[in-house]
Amino acid sequence: MSSISAHAAAPERPAIYQLMVRTFGNTNETRKPGGTLAENGCGKFNDLTPAALDSIRGLGFTHVWLTGVLEQASGTAYPGRPADPADILKGVAGSPYAIRDYFDVCPDYATDPAKRLDEFRALLGRCGKSGLKVIIDFVPNHVARSYASDVRPQLSFGAGDDVSAFFARDNHFYYLRASDPGGGPPLRLPTAGKPGCTGLFEPEREHGRVTGNNVISWAPGEGDWYETVKLNYGHDFTKGRDTSHLPGPGAPPESVPKTWRTMDAILAYWQGFGVEGFRVDMAHMVPMPFWHWAVKRARSRQPGVLFCAEAYDNDPAKLTDGHVLDELLKAGFDAVYDDPSYDVLEGIYDAGKWANDLDPLTFTGERFHRSLRYAENHDEVRIASPKVWGGHGMKLGRPVSAVLFAMGRGPVMLYHGQEVGEPAAGAEGFGGDDARTSIFDYWCMPEFAKWVNGGKFDGGKLSDEQRKLREWYGRLLHAVRQPAFGRGEFYGLNHSNKENPAFGRLDGETVSGHWLYAFLRHDAASGQSYLVVANFHPEHTLRGTTVRIPDHARKFLGLSVATAWTLTDKLAAGGWSGSAGAETLESKGIALPDLPPCSALLLEISGGR
Repeated sequence: MSSISAHAAAPERPAIYQLMVRTFGNTNETRKPGGTLAENGCGKFNDLTPAALDSIRGLGFTHVWLTGVLEQASGTAYPGRPADPADILKGVAGSPYAIRDYFDVCPDYATDPAKRLDEFRALLGRCGKSGLKVIIDFVPNHVARSYASDVRPQLSFGAGDDVSAFFARDNHFYYLRASDPGGGPPLRLPTAGKPGCTGLFEPEREHGRVTGNNVISWAPGEGDWYETVKLNYGHDFTKGRDTSHLPGPGAPPESVPKTWRTMDAILAYWQGFGVEGFRVDMAHMVPMPFWHWAVKRARSRQPGVLFCAEAYDNDPAKLTDGHVLDELLKAGFDAVYDDPSYDVLEGIYDAGKWANDLDPLTFTGERFHRSLRYAENHDEVRIASPKVWGGHGMKLGRPVSAVLFAMGRGPVMLYHGQEVGEPAAGAEGFGGDDARTSIFDYWCMPEFAKWVNGGKFDGGKLSDEQRKLREWYGRLLHAVRQPAFGRGEFYGLNHSNKENPAFGRLDGETVSGHWLYAFLRHDAASGQSYLVVANFHPEHTLRGTTVRIPDHARKFLGLSVATAWTLTDKLAAGGWSGSAGAETLESKGIALPDLPPCSALLLEISGGR
């Protein structure tokens, strides 16, 4: 087999670095729960310097997702831009998914707020020079209650709506009726009694609107997306999931519902800035015909634009009777969130699941290789948190990320701070002590700030353990760019090893596959093959481990029975090498070195031809 460098012609697999500008460059150590921008500080566009971006690219990333850069409802005022009422905010900084102007960026992130769009454009230029493509959020299902575009007022959501109608095809919003639950007008928010709040929002005293998570009530609850309003795509969601009445992918703009045209203008606007991809929030809550139409139009402007969907098939709000992830891929999305695999892996530590529970998820057809995989993102808990993932710390990121990043061909994603073990420990503000880095508050990540190191972005304050972890992620990201992972096929090995007592089985277990997961990846075009093995156990070194390779798997790899295999780990610096006799692959299996807790091997297979 050839070495890594020999496969430079393999297509570049998207590797996405997710970051929030608010926390990325902020080294203010005050960290007052619920603190203001003046107290706690805030990262800026200008903090993403060439040095910072080159370091991200050097780690192995191809894309940077600038999370939450669109102008959001916020408690911070600027000249000509008053603060939003506390009643429609979550946190002082506000939710980045309660967008106030889709054609603008958050002034918090600008050194000169009046020139924030210029500073954002300059950031896009720096990203391009560093070889990074930029992704931003596209939040199609809902906007802030205070939405009003200053940049494109003629395209402001709600302008011209018939507020007397619950549903009208060309309304932007759904309007509450006096008879709807919650006691009739005025709209009463679950904020009454909180500091600075009355529970009322003046613009909705008479004409209330449906809340972002489809709640038809004059009194949305604390657990609802009460700070947002639901957008209308020409389908009355109370009538069911049948959206076949909506226009087709080739429909002219003048014939489609009004919200479609507005959203198309938004996508075109940011594509014109140089944005090269969109992470789409809660894509399953929007009619599938819109996606067929909008993605097609976006690609006509920019053929390579990347669309990744956050979507969940188990959400009753999905607008299709089919599997929504498959339907989104049919509509043109490049990738969809792989929440099921994430849930299994977290469940190994928090819900009694086994590594074997991943196996059913590997038989999902095209979706398997078009899933965006992650161990962290802004919605999920930190893997290094002492409160979740069994409280085992940053080391869990190794086996979890190795399996997720190596199992398919789709994009991979890492959330800033994960690479240095950011634990999100302690209460931060709106979200409390929830094991997440807050997206609602002005905050500083203490461990990540050690890598920022006062703007040097050199990791000068990291511990030796943190530096080694970051370097490990870099090796993983570079390894999974190879053909076997970027375009190869998958073959799971746990099923064939359940009866193999040497497959990581611990005392008291009657089958194998609790803590160990193994699979093959093979690219027929290059002939490159890998065996991937991960030990998820947080404490036990697995010794004397063997992996049996059934005859069908050998044929999958196209390897001869006559020649021994040589295996070389490409993940560890100076990794292990070993060999296995081809005639014993199925009976005795491949003998592996000791597998320390929370470790993984990416073993390139040579020989056997």
